[in-house]
Amino acid sequence: MALYNGDSYFRGVICLDLFSFLDKTVSPYHAAAAGADELHEAGFRELHLEDSWRLQAGRAYFVRVFDSTLVAFRIGESPRRHLHIATAHTDFPCLRVKTAALARTQDYGRLNVEIYGGMIRSSWLDRPLSLAGKVVLSGENPYEPETHLVDIGRPLLTIPHLAIHMNRKVNEGETLNPQKDMLPLFTMLTGETDEKKQADAFLDFLAEECQLDRSRILSYDLTVYPTDGPCYFGAKNEFISASRLDNMTSVYACLQGLLQGTSTDGISCIALFDNEEVGSKTKQGADSFALPNILMRVYSSLGYGQDAYFADLAKGFLFSLDVAHALHPNAPEKNDITNFPKLNGGVTIKAACSQAYAGDAEAIAVAKALCKAHDIPYQMFLNRSDIRGGSTLGSMLTANMPMRAMDIGAAILAMHSARETMGAADQQALDALLKAFFSR
Repeated sequence: MALYNGDSYFRGVICLDLFSFLDKTVSPYHAAAAGADELHEAGFRELHLEDSWRLQAGRAYFVRVFDSTLVAFRIGESPRRHLHIATAHTDFPCLRVKTAALARTQDYGRLNVEIYGGMIRSSWLDRPLSLAGKVVLSGENPYEPETHLVDIGRPLLTIPHLAIHMNRKVNEGETLNPQKDMLPLFTMLTGETDEKKQADAFLDFLAEECQLDRSRILSYDLTVYPTDGPCYFGAKNEFISASRLDNMTSVYACLQGLLQGTSTDGISCIALFDNEEVGSKTKQGADSFALPNILMRVYSSLGYGQDAYFADLAKGFLFSLDVAHALHPNAPEKNDITNFPKLNGGVTIKAACSQAYAGDAEAIAVAKALCKAHDIPYQMFLNRSDIRGGSTLGSMLTANMPMRAMDIGAAILAMHSARETMGAADQQALDALLKAFFSR
C-alpha cells in the first residue's frame, strides 16, 4: 500500500485512531503516558534518566523526561548512517488549578485557576469541563514522593457566561478577566461554614474521586479540559472538530511515523516536549538540554565520542511538527497573499525569514522532495508581512543542537480555541510524510 492514499476509507481509519488518541491525551502527562503505552506495546524498552544505559544496535528505546516529555529512538544496525529526528509538543493552552483551590461566593464553590498559554478565553465558557493531571502523595523518602496520574473523566465544571440581560454590550466584544471571569463552577457549599472544612473540600473530593489517601496528598498539577469528544462535520464529513488538535495531531504523527517507519540503519528519534505554549524554558522543554543530553548518552553508550555526535548532527535532519494557520473563510485577508494553506490541502511547510519557524532553502527542498517522492500533497505557509504570527520548537531546539531542520504541520482553524477545526484528509498526509522520513 502506498504511504499516502486519498481514499476516504483509509482517511477514516486514521482519523478514528486519532480520535481515540485525542480522548486519551487530556493533559501533557497523559499524552506522554499514551505515547509510552504505544511504544511499549511495539517492543520499545523503557530507560530511566537516573540509570546508566547499555544500548545496542538493532534495538528501540524510550525515556520519559519528568513525566510530561517523551523521547523515543530506534538504533539501526549502522547507527551512524543518518540521524533523523521529529519533534512536537504535548501541552496545549488551558486552565490550571491553583493550590488552595476552592473559592466561595455565597454558596457557590468555584475553583481558583490560572491561564496556561495563549488560550482564546471566550471559547471555554459554557462548556462541560473536567480535570486531569497528577496528584502527588508523601512517600517514605521526602525526596521520592508518590505520583498518581488522574483523570476525572466526566463533566465536572463549567464557566457560565453572564446573561445578555446583564451585559447588553456582550456582542460588541467582551474582556474576560482571568481572576474574575474564568473561575469554573465546581459545587454548592450550602451549610459549609467552617473555613478549614471549606478549604479542604477540594482535596477531599480528589481523594474520594481518585481513591487516594487524603492524609498523604501534598500537591497536584491539574489541567482543566473540555469533555466533548472529537467529531466529523461538513457535507462530506470532510472536517474534524476537536479539542487539542494543537498539538496532538503532531504528537500522533511522530509516534506513527516512528512505529511504522522501516529504516534499519541510522538513528530514528522522536521528542515530544512539554511547555511549548509557555516558552519551552523548562527542564522538560525544547529550549533545554534534555534532548542533546539524551542523544550524547546514546552515542556514548554505543561507543562513539563527542566528535561523532557533532558530525552526525551536522549531516542530520529534523522535522519540527506543529499546527499552522489555515486560510480563514471569514477573514481571508489575515493570511499572506500568495502563501495560504487550506484545510485538506496536505502537509503544511512553514517558513519565516525571522526564523520563528526553523528552515532554510535546502530544508524546504528536502520536505518537498519527500512529499513528491511519495505523492503526498503539501502546501506553504508564511505569515502576512504585517502580522507577527507565532513560533514553535524548531529554531530554539536547533540552537542547542545545530542541525538542518524544517517546521511542518497540519493547517487548522481556531488555533488555541477550546475546540479547533482541521481537514479530515490532513492527518493521513502528515502521518505518511513521517513514515517516509523514518523509512529512508
